[in-house]
Amino acid sequence: MGSRLLRKLCFFLLFFSVLLSCSAESENKKIDIFIAKSNNESENSTAEEVDDKEDGSADKIKKITVELAITSEEQQRGFMEREVIPEGTGMIFLYKEDRKMRFWMKNTPHPLSIAYIDSSGKIREIYDMKPYSLETIVSTHSCRYALEVPQGMFKRLGIEVGDKLTTESLLLIKRQFY
Repeated sequence: MGSRLLRKLCFFLLFFSVLLSCSAESENKKIDIFIAKSNNESENSTAEEVDDKEDGSADKIKKITVELAITSEEQQRGFMEREVIPEGTGMIFLYKEDRKMRFWMKNTPHPLSIAYIDSSGKIREIYDMKPYSLETIVSTHSCRYALEVPQGMFKRLGIEVGDKLTTESLLLIKRQFY
């Protein structure tokens, strides 16, 4: 009778630990951000204007659902231990001041691409990162934000260096600090 109770207890502990680890993956707050091609027409567009355009210019603005990494704990954890990162999603690391960015892939099994973004919302650099790599990917520019996505997603969406977060997205990101 005692071993049966012990097995049940072990099962429930295992079940709850798996449940907690799964929920920890999506603990961070999520928002939708929009990235516009670098030409003047789409740089000043808002997300609402994307849906209103019928001339194909909506293709110039791409949506990504991102988890916010604001606290040092969220930033240190990042995508560590995540086996699956769905297409169309990512994680944006928010800082209050510009800095040289340094990222690595320790304990991160999923290949990622990273964009370093300056305080105006402009993508300054994009790099691919290898799973579990301890190589530090250092930005050459001082930036305010870093956006990690599944590797190759920037290319698949046509997002390049010089593209910008929409004004609406930048304001939404800035509000997260206050």
